[in-house]
Amino acid sequence: MREITVALAKGRLANKAMELFEQMGISCEEMKDKSSRKLIFVNEELGIRFFLAKANDVPTYVEYGAADIGIVGKDTILEEGRKLYEVLDLKMGKCRMCVCGPREAKERLQHHELIRVATKYPRIAKDYFYNRKYQTVEIIKLNGSIELAPIVGLADVIVDIVETGSTLRENGLDVLEEVCGLSARMVVNQVSMKRENERISRIIKGMQQLVREEKP
Repeated sequence: MREITVALAKGRLANKAMELFEQMGISCEEMKDKSSRKLIFVNEELGIRFFLAKANDVPTYVEYGAADIGIVGKDTILEEGRKLYEVLDLKMGKCRMCVCGPREAKERLQHHELIRVATKYPRIAKDYFYNRKYQTVEIIKLNGSIELAPIVGLADVIVDIVETGSTLRENGLDVLEEVCGLSARMVVNQVSMKRENERISRIIKGMQQLVREEKP
């Protein structure tokens, strides 16, 4: 029997996802050994294996079939734009993608002025401003603390993930517009969905049941 391969975004999301798999009866004892330097963790009895990857890489592994299933944030799925099936919202790690900046920038957004936008998510920002707001903007890709950009005058606004908003408030910034809601999703390789439909569908249905039972 061919093994089903699952790619998990490293960190809290992977830990939470494995808790869900365990509740479904799919465990992987090897993963509990924090000192292990293994890259791939296998449950031979169930014919399933797991590996941890950087979040940005998970959609790539899934698109190219190196993983049949991936668990990763919606922000990464949108930004990477890979060809895959998004099959389930796991309702974990809920947050929002927002346009943020100083309060006075709101008027420039409303009047569709040409503004500079700093972000770690240029694809999401471009889609929002060009295809939904029909506003021409200059997008500046950054990798570090995005909140710094409007404070030092590099950009008028930022597009970033907002959880509590406390970092924004501490730096005199506000949420000006919401781009979309975000949470962890299960994605599946398009060929695997056809070839391993029965086994993958069983995993999806098991996860669906658990997500329904989780308290909102």
